[in-house]
This record gives sequence, C-alpha cells and structure tokens, in this order.
Amino acid sequence: MLVSSGAVGVGCARLNLSERPRKMALKQAVAAVGQGRLMRIYDDMFSNLQQAIAQILLTRRELVERNTYVNASNTFQELLDLGVIAIVNENDTIAVDELKFGDNDTLSALVASLVQADWLFLLTDVDRMYSADPKTVPDAQPIKLVSSKEFDQLRVDAGSSGSQWGTGGMATKLSAARIATSTGVRTVITQGKQA
Repeated sequence: MLVSSGAVGVGCARLNLSERPRKMALKQAVAAVGQGRLMRIYDDMFSNLQQAIAQILLTRRELVERNTYVNASNTFQELLDLGVIAIVNENDTIAVDELKFGDNDTLSALVASLVQADWLFLLTDVDRMYSADPKTVPDAQPIKLVSSKEFDQLRVDAGSSGSQWGTGGMATKLSAARIATSTGVRTVITQGKQA
C-alpha cells in the first residue's frame, strides 16, 4: 500500500496557481482537479511494471464508524488478496476540518494499523530521525533505534513541515510512529529519495 498526497499540488500545477489555496472550497476544488491527474501518474508508473493499482480515498469517518471501518478493512484485504497496490489518499474534495487526518503520516499509521501491516515506512527529506533539525542545528544527533520502552521518554525538537506544499514534518512522523507501534506495526522513518 502507498499513502500519497499530491492532489492539491497537482491541481495547483494544472491550474497554474503559485501557492496552496487557503480557502476550504477552493482547496477542495483544486484537489478535485488534481486527483485524477495524480492517479494517472501512478497508473502510468505502475503499468510499466504490469502492476494493477486501486484508489482508496478516506476521511476520518471511514475509520471511526464501525460499518465503514469494517467495509474499508474488507476492501483492503480483497485488494491485497488480488495482488493490487492500493494508493490511499485523504478525500480532500469532501473532507472538512473535523473529518480530516491533516497529514499523510497519521493517515498511513491508521491504515497500517487497520490492515495489520508488518511495517510502516514514513518517508522524509532527511536520512533518519535526529534530536533536532539537522538543517538548522549542526550538532543534532542521529537517533537510529527507539524501542517501545524508550518511546515515551523520547525528546526530539521536531520542527514543522519543510515547505509550503507539505502538511507534515517530523512531529507528525513521531505521532504516526506512536500510533503504528502501539498496534504492533514496526515503523521506519527514512529519506524518501533513497528508499
């Protein structure tokens, strides 16, 4: 499974917008423009590998309400049984603030827990987690392994998202790792360019 955002970013590029919209209705409209194009990019990429994909769009409602949770779980299981890679994204075209995940890290942790994944890989722009942002704190120390016993004592200056297009950052990755590891999913935070 691949949890991916980008619908708003792709929609902005398609509509020649220079910055991410702030108004909810405009952001949802731009996401609607971008979602189909984003899936085409994934379909083209995976078609070269002769790999079938599926699109799953979620809001918190699907993972909170019992009936939709069970339906989502069953759908994911059938896709896995069919050998289909699910491309999961927040349903930005209809999600309102109280139903939004807010970032892909949280969404991916919840999906990994839902499907009882063995591993969750959270991709970022640094090679691993550090005690502080290595871009601004030269003596930041790498943190290679955190056991479940050490998680609660972990102290990291996590900063914020790295760009105007992002919604996550190390803080959301740590929060997602807590969610995933609490359900038995081993979690890795690593650089996306080399993953």
